[in-house]
Amino acid sequence: MSASRDLLPGAPVLVVMGVSGSGKSTLAEALAQRLDRRLLDADDLHPPANRARLAAGVPLTDADRAPWLDAVAAWIEGERAAGNAVVVACSALKRSYRERLRRTAPDEVLFVHLDLDHDTLMQRMRARRGHFMPPSQLADQLATLEPPAADERAVVVAPLGPVQDLVGRVLETAGD
Repeated sequence: MSASRDLLPGAPVLVVMGVSGSGKSTLAEALAQRLDRRLLDADDLHPPANRARLAAGVPLTDADRAPWLDAVAAWIEGERAAGNAVVVACSALKRSYRERLRRTAPDEVLFVHLDLDHDTLMQRMRARRGHFMPPSQLADQLATLEPPAADERAVVVAPLGPVQDLVGRVLETAGD
């Protein structure tokens, strides 16, 4: 990754956040490719016990999420220490979770909050196959969600339309 090619040099850490079904993984992958950045889908760092709980329809607690969020933050820290800019797909539902992710690079993180209505999210969750998060968990995710506040470094986008158009909207909005 070369800084001269980076379209968002002021935000070397992009965290694509939102509830399950919002398109975090798809958008994060497209942004990482467009920006030539390292990519992490935070779901890959969930311990097996978390995946099993979610698959069984049991919501995660803050205590369940803490080691997972610490693992994501450690990955970000390691990549930044190596000089890499990154894109992370992570639900980051609560402000306290986002603060945990920002702990090692508070001024370098920009959150991209994917905001969709319940019905569209449910439709997307029902249509996907092979994901550990069942649609029955959507209500808990929405109840847990604390959208980024005005004092948090974040942009909000509705993830609708072709992914490349969404990438363009994110880059335009984040570059302002």
